[in-house]
Amino acid sequence: MPKEKGLKIGELAPDFSLKDQEEKEFKLSDFRGQKVLLSFHPLAWTSVCAKQMRTLEENYARFLELNVIPIGISVDPVPSKKAWAESLGIKKLRILSDFWPHGEVAKKYNIFIEEYGFSERANVIVDEDGEIIFFKVYPIRELPDIEEIFLFLKD
Repeated sequence: MPKEKGLKIGELAPDFSLKDQEEKEFKLSDFRGQKVLLSFHPLAWTSVCAKQMRTLEENYARFLELNVIPIGISVDPVPSKKAWAESLGIKKLRILSDFWPHGEVAKKYNIFIEEYGFSERANVIVDEDGEIIFFKVYPIRELPDIEEIFLFLKD
């Protein structure tokens, strides 16, 4: 029987510390008191992942109005993330590098695909107390529906 992907609603989100595209440290537990959307994407420089990150960037102000910090995460190294963010015109969104130890955060969240060496495409919302309140894994080639996230956040 295949093991279920992801973590359960109500579980404490595993804490982690990763560098973003500007080499600034991002530590999940530093954001207690705010919700955080962890938007996992398999690989930079791919079309669906680019659309996923652009959608977060375009809706950044809407997230802030709801006291939510959106974050992108993939296994790509920091220099690649920086070049990719620049190519996409990303100015506000932080995109984190889960490069080394390779995929460690994706593994903590039970969405690392060992045979490919990257994470599933997934959205995880962590509440103000650090608990998981939303966890959805999407088909790899499917762009997550951002409005689904906003509907969930407004309820």
